[in-house]
Order: sequence, then C-alpha cells, then structure tokens
Amino acid sequence: MQSRGVLKCVPTFLRMMSKARLHVIIEGRVQGVFFRATTREEACSLGLSGWVKNCWDGNVEAVFEGERDNVEQVLKWCRKGPPGAMVKNVDVTWGDVTDEFDTFSIEY
Repeated sequence: MQSRGVLKCVPTFLRMMSKARLHVIIEGRVQGVFFRATTREEACSLGLSGWVKNCWDGNVEAVFEGERDNVEQVLKWCRKGPPGAMVKNVDVTWGDVTDEFDTFSIEY
C-alpha cells in the first residue's frame, strides 16, 4: 500500500530540485553596451527573477533564480552578451535558491 503523503511530497521535492540560483560577475567590455537592459530582457523572457547592476570596476554583476534549465540558458547568454559587448570572463557561483525576488530588476 502506498502512502498518499509521500506521493504528494515528490512533485514538490522535484520542483525544488529543478530550481537554481546563479551569481555572476561578467568582465570585459560590458558597460555602455546595454548589457543590463538586455540581461533583464533575457531573464524576463526565461521567467527568471533576480537583479543586474554595473560595478564600479567596469564589470557587470547579476543574480538569477528560476528553473535550472533557464538559469543555464541565461548563463550561456551572459558568456556572449548583447551586440557590442566583448565578454572576457564570467565568474560563476552557484548557490541555494532563496526565492527572495519577485521580479528581475536593474539595480543602481
């Protein structure tokens, strides 16, 4: 006999396992090329939440949360960036999902 309580927990567990959090610092020619705006467009189109901002040292920093496949897709996009960008390096840190964001925003 199967326990209904266990069966109800499995989909919730699988949904939690499929979510991811990614923190990136993008180096190169990434300011003055609409990197933040296009990152926001890309993240929103993928249903991700988080933020993106310019750093004082010329880099761009971002945090993404959402479905793992979509987070991996935005990482791939960050490695290239928008037209005019020249990405030299992306520092990647995976973390635990916090669900602290409702939307994806540009921070100042």
